[in-house]
Amino acid sequence: MCEEYSHTLLKRQLAELSKNPPDGISVGLVDDSNLYEWEIMIVGPPDTLYEGGFFKARLEFPKTFPNQPPKMTFITKMWHPNST
Repeated sequence: MCEEYSHTLLKRQLAELSKNPPDGISVGLVDDSNLYEWEIMIVGPPDTLYEGGFFKARLEFPKTFPNQPPKMTFITKMWHPNST
């Protein structure tokens, strides 16, 4: 039941984000056969230290999503005061 719900929810959220992406963010699947791994591209916002940068990240959703959060890993090396 939980996996079925997470699959439906992720499918709907991916469709919405693909149709109406937030400014500076694009989202897609790492592999079209796996709805639980997303690839994200973030463009550094203007007037920040990250302006003009392109930052690639991966989201891995557990089958228990949304009860458990996804794991986000930046692929692009970048400086951030709260990450190593």
